[in-house]
Amino acid sequence: MAVNNLPSWRQTAARCASFALGVSLFLGMAFYTTGIRSVDAAPTTAPATGTFLRCATADVTSTEAAAVEQEVKQKTGYKTPGAQKATATYVINVYFHVITSSKGEGNVTDARIARQMRVLNDGFAGTGFSFVLAGVDRTANDEWFNMGSNSAAERRAKTALRIGTADDLNIYTTAGGGFLGWATWAHKYKSNPNLDGVVLNHGSLPGGAITGFNEGDTATHEVGHWTGLYHTFQNGCSNVGDYVDDTPSERYPASGCPVGIDTCPGAGLDPVHNFMDYSDDPCMTEFTPGQAQRMNYYFMTYRLGQ
Repeated sequence: MAVNNLPSWRQTAARCASFALGVSLFLGMAFYTTGIRSVDAAPTTAPATGTFLRCATADVTSTEAAAVEQEVKQKTGYKTPGAQKATATYVINVYFHVITSSKGEGNVTDARIARQMRVLNDGFAGTGFSFVLAGVDRTANDEWFNMGSNSAAERRAKTALRIGTADDLNIYTTAGGGFLGWATWAHKYKSNPNLDGVVLNHGSLPGGAITGFNEGDTATHEVGHWTGLYHTFQNGCSNVGDYVDDTPSERYPASGCPVGIDTCPGAGLDPVHNFMDYSDDPCMTEFTPGQAQRMNYYFMTYRLGQ
């Protein structure tokens, strides 16, 4: 399938529904990978992909983002974060919903779930968030196993399986619907509480079959969205960027681990090690202090006690 007519990074809920080898980025720069990519919030067309795309989390438009910023500031006294420490500590209950095919495909073991929990806690160390496994259930359902983002199957599966309130994290493992995963935004929780949570391709969990993306950092990336973080390449090289001061702007998502790349001159080197970029799992190692504070304020506004 060709990638012609992909939606702009400025459009709401862009989906990156196509993937083809040899896609050229603007500026004439081509990226070739064997992994997973998406342009759901990127200001360019996607890097070339292999079997899957990186992230199907819906875009937040500039208008929507501005409204979110204003509401968070009004409720918490939040300021655009820079190099500031997390202000609170949250212990998040995590409910894993392992969805398999009728043939048992995708039956993630308890051991892999435990490893994923360790990766998640390691990634969020120092941010003010920690995660406790509160439950695991298993469901064999071919439709749900193959559900796509924002599909009727997703709505049916989540309505049947979701547990808890806005500050409980529900993770669903599936075939991925062509993506590594996707997440929902907390500021949309009240309008659609049953849909809240994170969907992960079972092959992205530690020990999975997706080479380069099987160390569990897809979960860290998607939970970053769930707690309020945009991609580091949000808004490209603009002054607004991802609304966090200590993450240098980047023009487009990273591919592989291009250490030293600088796509927005004057803003600092691209944050290719950041969990909210599109680097391969071994390259992803950090959230910034500013991201940690943003997550705290966003969680306080839209999830805590909801």
